[in-house]
Amino acid sequence: MQFAESDFLERDTLFVEVVLPLSLAINYTYRVPFELNSAVAVGKRVVIQFGKHKIYTALVKSIGKNPPEHYQAKYIIDVVDDHPVVTEKQFEFWQWITSYYLCNEGDVMSASLPTGLKLASETVLLLKDELPEEIQLNDKEQVIFDVLQKQHRISIDEVANLLGQKTVYPLVNSLLAKEIIVAAEEVVDKYKPLLKSFVKLNVFYHEEENLRQLFNQLEKAPKQLDALLTYLKLSRDKGFVAKNQIIEESGSGQAALKTLADKDIFHIEKRPVSRLSSDGEVFDINFELSEHQKAALAKVKQQFETKDVVLLHGVTAAGKTQLYIKLIEEVIAGGGQVLFLLPEIALTTQIVERIKLYFGNKIGVYHSKFNDNERVEIWNKVLNGAYQVVLGARSAVLLPFSDLKLIVVDEEHENSYKQYDPAPRYQARDAAIYLAHLHKAKVVLGSATPSLESYYNAKTDKYGLVELKERFGGVQLPLQEVVSIAEETKRKKMTSYFTSVLIDDIADALDKKEQVILFQNRRGYATILICATCGYAPKCVNCDVSLTYHKSSGKLHCHYCGYHQSSVNVCPACGSVHVEQKGFGTERIEEELSLIFPDARIARLDLDSTRTKNGMQQIISDFQEKKNDILIGTQMVAKGLDFENVSLIGVINADTLLNFPDFRAFERSYQLLAQVAGRAGRRDKQGKVCIQAYADDHRIIKQVINNDYEQMYADELEEREQFNYPPFSRLIFINVKHKDANVLNVAAQTLAANLKGQLGKRVLGPEQPLVARVRNYYIKQIILKVERTAAMQKVKTVLLATIKDFNAQKEFRSVITQIDVDPY
Repeated sequence: MQFAESDFLERDTLFVEVVLPLSLAINYTYRVPFELNSAVAVGKRVVIQFGKHKIYTALVKSIGKNPPEHYQAKYIIDVVDDHPVVTEKQFEFWQWITSYYLCNEGDVMSASLPTGLKLASETVLLLKDELPEEIQLNDKEQVIFDVLQKQHRISIDEVANLLGQKTVYPLVNSLLAKEIIVAAEEVVDKYKPLLKSFVKLNVFYHEEENLRQLFNQLEKAPKQLDALLTYLKLSRDKGFVAKNQIIEESGSGQAALKTLADKDIFHIEKRPVSRLSSDGEVFDINFELSEHQKAALAKVKQQFETKDVVLLHGVTAAGKTQLYIKLIEEVIAGGGQVLFLLPEIALTTQIVERIKLYFGNKIGVYHSKFNDNERVEIWNKVLNGAYQVVLGARSAVLLPFSDLKLIVVDEEHENSYKQYDPAPRYQARDAAIYLAHLHKAKVVLGSATPSLESYYNAKTDKYGLVELKERFGGVQLPLQEVVSIAEETKRKKMTSYFTSVLIDDIADALDKKEQVILFQNRRGYATILICATCGYAPKCVNCDVSLTYHKSSGKLHCHYCGYHQSSVNVCPACGSVHVEQKGFGTERIEEELSLIFPDARIARLDLDSTRTKNGMQQIISDFQEKKNDILIGTQMVAKGLDFENVSLIGVINADTLLNFPDFRAFERSYQLLAQVAGRAGRRDKQGKVCIQAYADDHRIIKQVINNDYEQMYADELEEREQFNYPPFSRLIFINVKHKDANVLNVAAQTLAANLKGQLGKRVLGPEQPLVARVRNYYIKQIILKVERTAAMQKVKTVLLATIKDFNAQKEFRSVITQIDVDPY
């Protein structure tokens, strides 16, 4: 039973149920000291002692007068906040995530709250790099400030000892709010905007007469005049033009621009730019929708009258973003909030720039590259309604919205919406639909290649469906061609990994000064080293996988745990020197291509080349600015990037996608190939796609070529129904892990037998997954395949009770069990 604050008399004994940022199966109850009765409220943080010495900030979930039955409640130490930092709707949402994804509420709290709101006794405090101009501190705050100026860091425990008081959380909170200090985790990964030099003409020369006089003055300085003319040509009412663009197009050099700046004709300033969008991108603020877009927009609104979720199925480059903007405009005009979800952080910048043009400072961006101070600030601005539009990757669904009216999930088929580790293992798209239900909001799911589940829901009338089949601006879909690797090999037309057709296409594009993207979904140089004499292949010492050879480091790497060792030239098993490299990754493609096209400028976009902080942004902006001719990439290149000068896409080997042992392999292959193909010819010219494959007559490849999503959907649905896979059933994976393979085998068999006793044929396994050992933990997998008609909540209750009993057995206490609901 819940009470309002006013119900409590000062001498009442109150108890609060709190959520701790720890993975605990149940929440704990604490007693409130009389003097704090008026300060406690649902959603506020309180300081509590948990265990013998640890102190945490926990969230008040409910307030009551009943003490806990099985233990004596400890007192809370202090109340941190003046106002709640978590809303009641959020607690409802957390409860749903906890029960649906079978995790603990503490897991959800840890995933949701920025570190700055989860202070613990080990948290380390540091002074901010840039301090406010006016600093007003009380005596105790001044002591902490003085200590931090002398020593670089201090933990909260040390602060408590220094001041001789048990709790210092309100003090720390005050210093955080005054922007004097930061908590340690924040400093690890500072997100710095990409700054570029931009040029703007002095407003004095906006008058025609003054500009004419300026032309006369510059007649004797031709390079400066060229720079000015280039600026005027490029500015097109934009005002600011990128400095490097003027230098490139005018050929006038840095000196001419510096002179113009010294004369106060040009103003040069560094501005943060999108790390992805091109300087030359024309994205008109007052754009007109095409007839097709207007019809689609009207249909979305019509569907919203009867449906809460609408699937917008539009071909690549159909202009879905413009439809989203029109929908967002209406919500903002009505004073509501909008959540715009994107699959990748890197993509947010490209869309943010577009949407910021419209909504200015009403928009907030939220993702893991921000430091913690910024995250706390965004959290508070969403909480108090200062941000009306929030763009972010999957974690943005966990923000404290107060008046949510619309959620847009762009590229809804992307598997990066799924959180795999740690818990909560939620699917942000599905969670967003429930969040919208809590707020009575509407949801738009957008994709050129929707997930089978979403399309099935639309076809069975659970969601609305709106189709957009024309590319924006009448740009044609790319020409697509499949080339048989087997046929080309037979005719001896292969050069390294490239068919003669692809080489001719690349040469043609380079001659026309156009750019090329090549797609190979495997990084590294050689997939595997193998001894030709005895068949020995080097394996990871921690995981059950062979090591991949990386030429850039000259080492063999494990892509699961990061282990690496020196490459082998002599087989350690038989002493043979015939050690061969098999398979190929992006590194090998890059090397081979540079031999065929020695003059081409080649870049690589994969996890290895983007390890550094700004690695990805640097590679993409270089490609955008035409500093590279060919970009070789893994699936990163498929994720909605928009390059205007790319005329050719080459898929090096489509078979690796199609032959992956997973029931979604064909669906994922179609999505990936169609998305990669969609990068070609996105502006005013038709692009070309060349797909190399052994299985050149495979139905998925034919469906990609014909852009036939409906047929792919029909074929896949038929197979899924036959073998009872989603959307006709629900899957739950239970991963059982232990460092001893024998203990694991017994444990997995015992758990599976217990589950089969309760749930019968719905339980499959235990089986070894594709990789049966990662980071020294052996893994067995049990799969629950539950029919749609079954009561899912009952199944989950049985599952949790069975695992609880299993974990209580003495011999299995050290066994780790992880539950993954909807593991896709």
